[in-house]
Amino acid sequence: MNSCISLCFQMCNNVTHLGTEELAHLEMVATIVHQLTKNLSMEEIEESGFVNYYVDHTIGIWPQAAGGVPFNACEFQSKGDIITDLTEDMAAEQKARSTYDNILRLVRDDPDVCEPIKFLRAREIVHFQRFGEANREDCSKSEHIKYNH
Repeated sequence: MNSCISLCFQMCNNVTHLGTEELAHLEMVATIVHQLTKNLSMEEIEESGFVNYYVDHTIGIWPQAAGGVPFNACEFQSKGDIITDLTEDMAAEQKARSTYDNILRLVRDDPDVCEPIKFLRAREIVHFQRFGEANREDCSKSEHIKYNH
């Protein structure tokens, strides 16, 4: 029983730290976007395809996907099953990593963007590993073992 409680606290502590760090990632990306857009001229806004965004938000930061879909609660996936949720978390980390890879392909000549994005990409890899560790630890103690074996 003590090892189960200890594992729960360890997993909760790790997940809480990862959640806090993910919010910091959002802040870093928002800061990069702000720095890249704060001094744009109207001509640059029009030429870059940024005009529709500008009409709605000026140069304010409005979280949305590259395709223009605004951020919403659908981005959070939770089933209430620890194995399912940790697997979803791992998938989300890989999706973020591949997004950072794509950004790096586009802005390879701008070290002020590339270096923070490289840092964020590396953190996504670590998060993927931590969620995987938590998933492996939990799977050995899971209720699923009782029902599936």
